[in-house]
Amino acid sequence: MASFTKASVENLKNQVNIVDVVGRAVKLKRAGSYFKGLCPFHNEKTPSFTVSDTRQYFTCFGCGARGDVIEFMMRYYNLGFGEAVEKLAEEYGVKLERRSGYHDQNLKEYYDVNQMAARYFYRAFTGGPNPGYSYMKGREITPRILKIFGIGYADGEWDSLYRYLKSNGVRDEIMLELGLVSQSRGKIHDRFRNRVMFPIINTNGKVIGFGGRALEKDARAKYLNSPESKVFLKKNNLYGLNLSRQAAGKEGFLILVEGYMDAISLYQSGVENVSASLGTALTENQARLLHRYTNDVVLSYDADAAGRKAALRGIEILKAEQMRVRVLHVTDGKDPDEYVKVHGKDGFLKLIDGALPYADYKLDSAKRHFDLASSEGRVGYLKEAARIIASLDPVEQEEYRGRVAADMHVSVGALTREVEEVGGEETRDDRFRGRRLDERAAQETEVLREVPALEKTLVKLFLSDGALLREMENYDGILSHPLSVHVYEAARNEMERTGKIDTNAILDGLTEADCAALQNILRNVMIDREQEQKIFEECVRSWKRNRLKQREKELINILSMADEENEEQTRNLTAELVRIQRELRSAHNH
Repeated sequence: MASFTKASVENLKNQVNIVDVVGRAVKLKRAGSYFKGLCPFHNEKTPSFTVSDTRQYFTCFGCGARGDVIEFMMRYYNLGFGEAVEKLAEEYGVKLERRSGYHDQNLKEYYDVNQMAARYFYRAFTGGPNPGYSYMKGREITPRILKIFGIGYADGEWDSLYRYLKSNGVRDEIMLELGLVSQSRGKIHDRFRNRVMFPIINTNGKVIGFGGRALEKDARAKYLNSPESKVFLKKNNLYGLNLSRQAAGKEGFLILVEGYMDAISLYQSGVENVSASLGTALTENQARLLHRYTNDVVLSYDADAAGRKAALRGIEILKAEQMRVRVLHVTDGKDPDEYVKVHGKDGFLKLIDGALPYADYKLDSAKRHFDLASSEGRVGYLKEAARIIASLDPVEQEEYRGRVAADMHVSVGALTREVEEVGGEETRDDRFRGRRLDERAAQETEVLREVPALEKTLVKLFLSDGALLREMENYDGILSHPLSVHVYEAARNEMERTGKIDTNAILDGLTEADCAALQNILRNVMIDREQEQKIFEECVRSWKRNRLKQREKELINILSMADEENEEQTRNLTAELVRIQRELRSAHNH
């Protein structure tokens, strides 16, 4: 979406009259100093929609719609900000000046090249018969799903992608940094050859990397992923979350699987709240990413030793993020991809219903390490179970002490004493969870300590209301902290690009510390939605007062050191000080 300079947008607003623009869509009648008509945004019989010629602003007292001429264009014609500006400028013959977005242009180049490569792979996949398409057809994936996930094919040539990108002006160093090509003995060749290609797309819709599945049985690596780059960090992303995040919110939980094909097959079956970790080891950053969309995760990893180890680690990572965790291992030794093809969506949903809560799973996994037929094995398991139970909260402890005692035919009292003994020591799980929470709190505190309270309120306001976001443009300098400024620019970019504010997309573009700080603001700054405009106006007044007070201090300091011989300068500074002090008294009285 096109982006325009603030000056050219202001020039456009100055050259059009909101009464004329609205009057083309709404029959307006003058009512004193403003115009009145039936609101176009909700059904009404008595006019509650007003347009101010002097303020160049519309307000509906019925549904709460309000804003300037651009806001009206966006609402009435269902346009994004940039589209509304372009339409208005074209209709009134006003020239616009374009500007670059807030994103780093170098990163934009990386995203563009990845997108170009994804399209190349997709065309190769769909353009005619090829081993990649035959493979995916054999896996029973439909054309519709292949298109949704953007599946592609890298042919067996050594440099076909390289030659294509080169012909489109892409520099060698960009291709190398993104891992689309490799270099050896001075020659550049394609990294991915004879592979099915899975584009990895972030929650902002940008291609950040690729996974390639070998089509040759004797290939050195069955799966080959893009190396980490400026735009691709495995620990920060999850495969398919760009498609599944809405379903996760709707269903109330998200299923996390190991592989690309597991996620694709489940999605095709109708289980759309699914995502895949890029490698089996879940990271803290991935858990935080998940927590934006759901508080409930079902881990569905392979039932082998590696899968169980990954599930146990994933449990601790997710619990440290204060999330509910369950674990599902597909029966009959099958993975989710194989199981859902045989038993369908309903069969897989039944497995989810039987998924083990995290404590049950940890106890079950611990039991597998001991020979329960021997006294030594039984004692070893009971001691390990006591350590697990000791890490639970008091209500959970009560439940699991009774369960384990009954299962192992020992008294609850004996097990309780063992739990209390190990409970006096901080468990490894407690240390892990506490350390992660402490680190998270430290990150939030470090950033939040520096963000003025006024700016925290403004951030919460303009992220909640697009009209207030646009009003912010009238108060240059009202934000000063880098976090506030960056979030504001990101919100403007999102509004121009999509016509709405997607806080998750904004969070994706922040550093880990800034992300934690913004989530803290969104969570803890409480604002009555009916009072948003009033609170915003008070913030503006407070900012203006603070600015006047700051200038007052500066003038007093300057005058205290003024040169007596320069009477004219002293007179001007004194006059400015008197004016500022008068404005401060007036503001205080109001």
